[in-house]
Amino acid sequence: MNAAEAIRARHSVRSYSQAKVPEAALRRVLEAGRLALSARNRQPWCFIVVREQSVREAIASTGHFASFLAESPLVLVGCGNTKTSPKWHVVDVTIAMENMVIAATAEGLGSCWIGSFDGPKVKELLKIPEDYNVVALLALGYPKEKLRPHATRERKRLGEIAMRGEFGIPFG
Repeated sequence: MNAAEAIRARHSVRSYSQAKVPEAALRRVLEAGRLALSARNRQPWCFIVVREQSVREAIASTGHFASFLAESPLVLVGCGNTKTSPKWHVVDVTIAMENMVIAATAEGLGSCWIGSFDGPKVKELLKIPEDYNVVALLALGYPKEKLRPHATRERKRLGEIAMRGEFGIPFG
């Protein structure tokens, strides 16, 4: 699957089988994050792989829309170093995690981006140092059910979201 196909195939998966994510697939997903671009090449990220059920349950309990994290076989916690990149760590970690989402899709894995969590509680739970912030969480695993094709999902037309030269002139 190429990048464009993975982008089209990607879904937010909130229901996972308990099949273990192979270490080789997980390494390829993490490698996609490692290779991401970052401001001034600071690479201000750290990704914590959480497999333990009790820890996933504790993380899930910190967010209103995060309960399914307890069901996913693993959770990736994206952290950004505020000293290395005070201004851009959030953007940089976000770019790296999107790379991981696309790589996970190419591996046949499902994922879901989680922004609903209590950062200080997650930091304490995972012993994250003071100079790092938790930027986002990713549920990761094999979808419990077969995903439907994206052709049925409504998306805005390109001319609604892209402009040519200046605002108000649709690209297309």
